[in-house]
Amino acid sequence: QVQLLESGGGLVQAGGSLRLSCAASGRTFRRDVSVINWFRRAPGKEREFVAQIFWNGGITKYADSVKGRFTISRDNGKNTVYLQMNSLRPEDTAVYYCEVPIAGADYWGQGTQVTVSS
Repeated sequence: QVQLLESGGGLVQAGGSLRLSCAASGRTFRRDVSVINWFRRAPGKEREFVAQIFWNGGITKYADSVKGRFTISRDNGKNTVYLQMNSLRPEDTAVYYCEVPIAGADYWGQGTQVTVSS
């Protein structure tokens, strides 16, 4: 199994920056995890894909709404994935979750709240 722990959320003014972290643990992590995703859920809205990174090779993918403002990266030694969020907007306000798919199952962290004030 894999455990995920997000951190780094908070309150920031529009135009500001935050860096989220997703620390992964579990004895099968290195064997089973090929991709890590960030999702978010804003109040009253459906969960939305934000960004993705492949653990080996580092290939990334972004939602159009965050492209050019957010950057996903990883630290292999720390088993941690980061989401650097710049030029934040009020519409980025949401709970942010990291997620890993393994053998047909989805593993989620508990989420971290990001609030952007106008």
